Amino acid sequence: MSSDPLHGITLEAILIYLVDFYGWEKLGSFIRINCFTDNPSINSSLKFLRKTDWARKKVEDLYVKTIKNQIN
Repeated sequence: MSSDPLHGITLEAILIYLVDFYGWEKLGSFIRINCFTDNPSINSSLKFLRKTDWARKKVEDLYVKTIKNQIN
């Protein structure tokens, strides 16, 4: 079993989880990128995140932090 909490999880699944958990508005306040605050959608956000490494890293880090907080 991999110790990587992101192993086997798609970026789309991560994003859907975060949007369901926090909502677009709160997600946009945590990670200040236009695709979360200006007419947000899963597809437009995925397109941006796949091209922008720093933003993807922030989303992945928030996901890991959120999952760890759910377990504890």
